[in-house]
Amino acid sequence: MGRWHDGWVTSSQLPTVTVAELPDGARPVDVREADEWFAGRAPSAVHIPMSEFAGRLAELPEDEDPLYVICRSGGRSARVVAYLVAQGYPAVNVDGGMQAWAQAGRPLVSDGPGQPEII
Repeated sequence: MGRWHDGWVTSSQLPTVTVAELPDGARPVDVREADEWFAGRAPSAVHIPMSEFAGRLAELPEDEDPLYVICRSGGRSARVVAYLVAQGYPAVNVDGGMQAWAQAGRPLVSDGPGQPEII
C-alpha cells in the first residue's frame, strides 16, 4: 500500500485487494447504480451509489475496517476509495469488482425473477 500525501492518492498508491484476498465476512460497499444492484450483488454488501456517495457517508458501516469498496469492474470504486482515503477513512478498492466476484464463484443475489447477473 502506498503513502498518502496531503490527502491525495495516485492510482499506483491506491489500497487494493483481489476478490480472493477479501476476508470471510467482509461487507463490501457497492457503489454501482440501482439497476446494477438489483440485477446482482454480493449478499452482504451495503449499497451506496457513487452518484449519492458524498451525501450518504453516515451510512458507511462503522464496524468495517477497512471499508472494501466494489463496483462492476473497479473504476468507480477506485475513485470512491481515493475520496474516502482523502477524508481519512480506511478504504480499499476491490480489484476487478463484481465481475471478478462472479468469476470467482462468490455468491450473488438479485431482486429480479431470473438468475443474478452483473450488468
